[in-house]
Amino acid sequence: MHEFTVWAPRVKKLAVKLGEDAVVMIGPDERGWWRATAKAGPGSGYAFLVDDDPTPYPDPRSLRQRRGVHGPSMLYDQGAYPWKHPNWQGPPLGSSVLYELHLGTFTSEGTFDAAIGKLDYLRDLGITHVEIMPVASFAGDRGWGYDGVAIFAVHEAYGGPDGLKRFVDACHDRDLGVILDVVYNHFGPVGNYTGKFGHYTTGRHHTPWGDAINFEDTGSDEVRRFFIDNALMWLRDFHIDGLRLDAVHEFVDRSAVHFMEQLSAEVEALSTTLGRHLILIAESDLNDPRIVRPREAGGYGMDAQWSDDFHHALFSLLHVNTKGQGYYDDFGAVEHLAKSLKEVFVYDGIYSGYRGRRHGRPVDGLSAHRFLGYIQNHDQVGNRATGDRLGHIVGLERAMAAAGLVLTAPFVPMIFMGEEFAASTPFLYFADHDDPEMARLVSAGRKREFAAFGWDEDQIPDPEKPATFTDSKLNWNEVGQGEHRQMLEWFRMLVHIRRSSPSLNDGDRGHLHVTFDEKKRWLRMDRGLVTAICNLGDEAILLPCGETFRLLLTSKEATEFVGGSVTVPPSGFVLLSAEEA
Repeated sequence: MHEFTVWAPRVKKLAVKLGEDAVVMIGPDERGWWRATAKAGPGSGYAFLVDDDPTPYPDPRSLRQRRGVHGPSMLYDQGAYPWKHPNWQGPPLGSSVLYELHLGTFTSEGTFDAAIGKLDYLRDLGITHVEIMPVASFAGDRGWGYDGVAIFAVHEAYGGPDGLKRFVDACHDRDLGVILDVVYNHFGPVGNYTGKFGHYTTGRHHTPWGDAINFEDTGSDEVRRFFIDNALMWLRDFHIDGLRLDAVHEFVDRSAVHFMEQLSAEVEALSTTLGRHLILIAESDLNDPRIVRPREAGGYGMDAQWSDDFHHALFSLLHVNTKGQGYYDDFGAVEHLAKSLKEVFVYDGIYSGYRGRRHGRPVDGLSAHRFLGYIQNHDQVGNRATGDRLGHIVGLERAMAAAGLVLTAPFVPMIFMGEEFAASTPFLYFADHDDPEMARLVSAGRKREFAAFGWDEDQIPDPEKPATFTDSKLNWNEVGQGEHRQMLEWFRMLVHIRRSSPSLNDGDRGHLHVTFDEKKRWLRMDRGLVTAICNLGDEAILLPCGETFRLLLTSKEATEFVGGSVTVPPSGFVLLSAEEA
């Protein structure tokens, strides 16, 4: 026997459909919950009949959708999987190197099992955590994952829930942690049936995707419970080591206890109970340090957040033609890059021309390890019109210099899949909306969006075409060839040095000294006994560095190190060290 439950305060009558039978549910109770007990077990299919609507709807908390998000739900036993490493512990976040990947394009097969075949490669590269883009069930077979609608169910095209568990177990077997991207700021536009049951969204607030998630209005207690239970499920039942929360700036919550604060407290309690360290990482463009400040200090208690100002400042220097491209208008000076390294937020309460107002507040008293640093990620590549990667835009030499800065900066570094071998394949925006009208709107909207930036509409790939998805798959055959091999060896050396150097593992921003020359476009970071110099100008530069330093790494053979001084050629990166060899 199995007890079926569903939160449905909007419903007048409810039944659970099992095959040809329908069992009447009892409810709602004072909180809006309905219940029924029926003969069923793992593998049984079921759906709900709402009021007089003859259409059976899937369970908002369904653990499996084998026939897609429109089909019936399936009971699934979370305790049946035989874990090999139930108590695995990952390294501290501050000593980590993250690798973001999309399951569908990481391998030609696009499955969890196929991705397992690349884990030894990631371990040998020096990666500590794999960060996977969302795997919650969404309409269609292919997509980025940010249009999830059955958020407790694992996307079947990737391998379903058991496939994810095999992947996590295989990662832990190789001492790799797993961070999962989750989306709690909206539901996808196709296959979202939560509105049939309850007030999961509210029309009082709006986001770029429509009505906001109901974190503070009538019924919000159960909505908050829905998302927090989802987070706890991934961490507890799938042994995920951390979550990355998508676009938390779109959370609208004026409650005395913010949703993120509640989530942080409950994840901490779970971590204590399990005896495993669990991580919460937020994506935010608010430039508000409260997100990563401990709850005891009045913050929301996230462990870290993505740091876009560093990306924007560095990209604007690598690629000189960024004016008229949105938020890049606020960047472009070496001073901005220097400030992002030292102060984290460039816009920390100063006026933003792009926004037309003051933006952000200063980061005081927080370690740089509270922030992730990167020059590529799924947004910054995939949200370009043709999905072009950094190397396609600025060339190999400048991409190597950028990698040098990312992996020696004080932040926790993150690499985007394929970046480490200068992948030739793009990472495009792709989708598979099974609603024809929605597919048409997405395709047309994509063309309008980039036509406004001067792109020829014919050059903008249609996100709904299968080729847009397959063109984004990594080509692993090129890894050992030419410039791809050169870039991979560069990354391997950088990651090894990053993880083995006490100076580069120090997150204390007070121990970081940054100097630069705006006109000549070079920047120098002194981090304890390690110095990193990046020359993004057109001429070689000569800088003193002291007799105690040795040349540890250089991206260009023309670099000279003589008599305590170093000559760095254009687009060059140099790493010097006085640490013991």
